[in-house]
Amino acid sequence: MAYIKTLFERNFLEYASYVIKDRAIPDLEDGLKPVQRRILHSLFEMDDGKFHKVANVVGHCMKYHPHGDASIGNALVVLANKDLFIDRQGNFGNIFTGDEASAARYIECRATPLAKEIFHNPKLTPYVDSYDGRNKEPVLFPAKMPVVLVIGAEGIAVGMSTKIVPHNIIETLEAEKACLKGAKFQLFPDFPTGGFIDVSDYRDGNGKLRVRAKIDTSDPKRIVIRELPFGSTTESVMASIESAAKAGRVKIQSINDFTTDQVEIEIKLARGVYSEETIDALYAFTECEQSISVNLLVIRDGLPRVMTVTEVIKYHAKQLVKVLTKELELEKRELLDKLHLRTLERIFIEERIYKGIEKMKTARGVSDAVIAGFKPFLREIAPGTVSPEDVEHLLRIPIRRISLYDINKAREEMEQINARIKEINGHLKNITAYAVKFLDGVIAKVRANEELNGGKRRSEIGSFGKIDVKEVARKDLQLKYDRATGYLGSSVSGETVAELSPFDRILVIRNNGVWSVTDIPEKAFVGLNAWYIGPADKEVLSSIVFTLIYKEAKTGFPCIKRFTIEGWIMNKDYALLPDGCTVLHGDSRKKFSFTLTYKPKPRLKVLSETFKAQDYLVKGLKAGGVRLAAKEALKLELR
Repeated sequence: MAYIKTLFERNFLEYASYVIKDRAIPDLEDGLKPVQRRILHSLFEMDDGKFHKVANVVGHCMKYHPHGDASIGNALVVLANKDLFIDRQGNFGNIFTGDEASAARYIECRATPLAKEIFHNPKLTPYVDSYDGRNKEPVLFPAKMPVVLVIGAEGIAVGMSTKIVPHNIIETLEAEKACLKGAKFQLFPDFPTGGFIDVSDYRDGNGKLRVRAKIDTSDPKRIVIRELPFGSTTESVMASIESAAKAGRVKIQSINDFTTDQVEIEIKLARGVYSEETIDALYAFTECEQSISVNLLVIRDGLPRVMTVTEVIKYHAKQLVKVLTKELELEKRELLDKLHLRTLERIFIEERIYKGIEKMKTARGVSDAVIAGFKPFLREIAPGTVSPEDVEHLLRIPIRRISLYDINKAREEMEQINARIKEINGHLKNITAYAVKFLDGVIAKVRANEELNGGKRRSEIGSFGKIDVKEVARKDLQLKYDRATGYLGSSVSGETVAELSPFDRILVIRNNGVWSVTDIPEKAFVGLNAWYIGPADKEVLSSIVFTLIYKEAKTGFPCIKRFTIEGWIMNKDYALLPDGCTVLHGDSRKKFSFTLTYKPKPRLKVLSETFKAQDYLVKGLKAGGVRLAAKEALKLELR
């Protein structure tokens, strides 16, 4: 049994770790989930400048991704619709309407120049064996910008989830520049569907966002939705509006969708209803306004970690410097190697060292002759030695190249190499300025890209107050009370006691001193002569002083209790009086007078007295009443 328990625990931990790290949560370093990384790797491998059928890309990617073609195809379409790293051709669906992409055999794609510039560097990318051991796949791309903030991410793993909303690429790069310069920066989301955003509770990537559709109300009898809130489609927005119309929360005549590459949902209003008075109802009862909870969870150094937007920008600013430093150092080493070989070639040909191998009969003799020929020129060679690999390279030079060798051209090429090495050394000394210049170059390319709309912000940031659905809802529901039968509700025949909305709740104080708060019933028995029925609004009720005049159970002495109602539990009965007491009168006025008549008894001279309710203190609900007289009350009359 202990073995089985250990086996299950180990297997579950391995499964949970796999789902978290290799399926659902993006890595901080390149901002990609494994399937996205494998798709881009496949596009880089297949890249020949032309478009590739998505079906072919999916087939190629299956060498690296063991979870089937459907998951690869769906992930590729989603990534392509970000309009950043995959160039599209064909129908990739519509992010506004929610229409799906065409079959993979009909659509084409390729990696964009931006993807190659940000991700692709095989010499610096670490690789591991693929799942079947036949190929190599990247562990992480050395990304040069915070991709996870630009494209966003959403995923549910075992015991944790992530919800990262997309940000504007230009603003993200500008924030990275500001971080490199030591300046302050602030970054807020930007959505491809546009709309309005309230970022007052964004909390640097781990709070909430409120998003709204952009609505045109210039025509008083016609509303047009021009931009959608993030996470919605025209289909879902229209369905929510139709549901609200059926529930009577908005009054519309018709709704039509004319969306193409721009959103256009037309709502024609019912007779007597106008745009300005309907817009709040659309925000309150439909998907035209939504709240989004965000959670910036990423994989950092192999472990899941919740970070802030500011922390991500700072991390990538440092990473950019590291990646650019590695690229420059790599280029410098390659240039030094190239310069070394060009120097050897020049000396080998100019000084006719190749002549010394004509009489040699063995390979060892040829090699020794070449090395001996270079001895007078070792000072001109950077390492100061000639290796066997160098000799092999020199011996492979064809006779044609020797005969056509241009000394001036060779010297010019070596001067260019030296100039570039000097330039690299300058960049390495001022690596931060070089990183800023690199980001400026990326920003310029994005602004020149018409498909990205020049990187312009799509969503408008603003602050909009929260709409109270109770205030927006139409108060067209009549609450009726039949005093003859004691029934209360919206379907009862009787006098109308209030006009309410479906979101209102009602307070009922019965004639026996019991009160409760409930939703509006269709038909419910509340007893005969319930003395208070009204909306259960805490702000309104806190200003109402209730007065209850009653007789004690044993003595019949009159008492008065004044109180306010400020809190309750729904559908729970509360008793205002001790058991057996009889209510003489209940009132919700602050000031009124009443006369009590007492039961005649021997030696009782005063048989009636008049009182003012406002003369008595207002106390809590649980406080007892104040005795008005030590006489048995017979009846009460209002003045």
